[in-house]
Amino acid sequence: MHIGTMLNYSGGFNETVAEVAELEKAGLDIIFVPEAYSFDAVSQLGFLAAKTSTIKIASGIFQIYTRTPSLTAMTAAGLDYVSEGRFVLGLGASGPQVVEGFHGVKYDAPIARTREVIEICRQVWRREKVQYQGKHYQIPLPADQGTGLGKPLKLINHPVRDRIPVVIAALGPKNVELTAEIAEGWQPIFYFPEKAADVWGDSLAAGKAKRDPSLGELQVFASPTLAIGEDAEKYLPWVKPHLALYIGGMGAKGKNFYNSLAQRYGYEAEAEKIQDLYLAGKKEEAAAAVPDELARAVNLIGPESFVKERVAAFAEAGVTTLNVAPLAENTAGRVAQLTALRELTA
Repeated sequence: MHIGTMLNYSGGFNETVAEVAELEKAGLDIIFVPEAYSFDAVSQLGFLAAKTSTIKIASGIFQIYTRTPSLTAMTAAGLDYVSEGRFVLGLGASGPQVVEGFHGVKYDAPIARTREVIEICRQVWRREKVQYQGKHYQIPLPADQGTGLGKPLKLINHPVRDRIPVVIAALGPKNVELTAEIAEGWQPIFYFPEKAADVWGDSLAAGKAKRDPSLGELQVFASPTLAIGEDAEKYLPWVKPHLALYIGGMGAKGKNFYNSLAQRYGYEAEAEKIQDLYLAGKKEEAAAAVPDELARAVNLIGPESFVKERVAAFAEAGVTTLNVAPLAENTAGRVAQLTALRELTA
């Protein structure tokens, strides 16, 4: 079992990078840099590459709509170069609130676009002359859609690797199936080990049946919050606002992927109540409505013996990396939490 973590969306980045250096010394395997509508992830990943030496660095995630496929490939190749082969390309569709609300780009066909983006990226990394005629991307641009002067080009530089690992953040059945078919890794959110097979098992099996063996086994990156200790149960209410934000506030009625996930886990009434409260502006009440069972199941919070049992459950359900968010007051506390988790997974 590998151990990773996600950087915060905001805050002092210099201080965060100093902490990452300490986490690297403690044996952290991978760190993800998000890119919602904060600073871009690319500049931060480049800075991290210069300040670290062994830890893998990953985008968590680049959403597929605002960079062209070729630019995504170029960016990934550049980050892999400056990190000496340590970059992991995390991709995802994000959601219409960010894509249309912040970027002003139409949110459409996320599954088909994801496939096309990855196929084009792999052409670029192999230094082929990029020629692609998909439904959503045509390269070079057809003459009747532009000047007619476009011609096939290949990447000037030689990438460190011609196959940079791709991890897709996916929740829906068809997107998970696509991920299991074409990506090196899968990043689900709010992973409930005991119910994962019921929710995603058929999709994963369908995708793996079409999977190219050269991709290797699908790597699964779960993202629980971490708090190990005899008094760690006190942190359970701390994770509920985060769950409520996603289940209740990340989308509208009928257009919230995380709400749908909670319902698929068996919390139909609870998910509806959380959403109603959140959209009505009653955020504290929405957080209080998050079931203890759900908050406990998708995180690693409790005494060492309990967390050890939960780590085993995650492993049994196919998780290969625990991409945790340690709850602690300072760097020393977070390092201690990650070290304790490392010992439990040894």
